[in-house]
Amino acid sequence: MGELLQDVAATFGMLAAGARLHIVWLLAEGERDVGTLATEVGQSVAAVSQHLAKLKLAGLVRSRREGRRQVYLIDDPHLVGTVRSAIHHHAQVRQQRHGKRTRRRA
Repeated sequence: MGELLQDVAATFGMLAAGARLHIVWLLAEGERDVGTLATEVGQSVAAVSQHLAKLKLAGLVRSRREGRRQVYLIDDPHLVGTVRSAIHHHAQVRQQRHGKRTRRRA
């Protein structure tokens, strides 16, 4: 069990960086090339390329050639589900907190 938990911790560690989590979130919606990801994440192509290299090394994303472009994607539905679930959870928590603050002021 300890080794399994280490693997899970490594995955969460990889997603702990906001930019990498953003990249995974975007790739969960569909494949993209590095230039598109850089624009959407708001970072340089070089920075996004480094994040993608780490994600790829960790086995969280893969790439394929499309002409001269390298296209990145996630084909693990479990990872997509985990990221979506965490984001939706935190969105709901924020909404609930915001609703409580709004009601107190009224």
